[in-house]
Amino acid sequence: MTKVYKHLILRILDVNFNRYKEGLRVVEDIVRFVLKNEKLQKKIKKMRHAIDFILKYEDMKNSIFYRQANYDCGKKLDYLEIKRKDYRDILFTNFQRSKESIRVIEEFSKIIFPKYTGVLKRLRYNIYSLEKDAYIYFKKIWQK
Repeated sequence: MTKVYKHLILRILDVNFNRYKEGLRVVEDIVRFVLKNEKLQKKIKKMRHAIDFILKYEDMKNSIFYRQANYDCGKKLDYLEIKRKDYRDILFTNFQRSKESIRVIEEFSKIIFPKYTGVLKRLRYNIYSLEKDAYIYFKKIWQK
């Protein structure tokens, strides 16, 4: 693998690592402050930190040096990003953001750190379950 190629992959991993954690942080705050479900909030917090193990990988620690936020052609706000009706939309959107990000990380891990691919896949499936739990709880409180 060439150095340039590796840097590009690490940039993709860096972006998605941040997106994953940011998305789950938003979800966690909605569960904590709106749904007021401590048990679910703790599970989401644990899931948010569950990916930190990849920072033990030296290249991942250095991936921040490949970050080029000023030159990111996708950094402009598009109309979909400002279209939110309520916190349910925000909850849904941020679960999607986290699921998509962990999938990207899982795919590129196959190149950079393949021994973590299985763990990342399990994290992705755990998010699917957490999302379902959040929606079940959400439905309960809205039926009251």
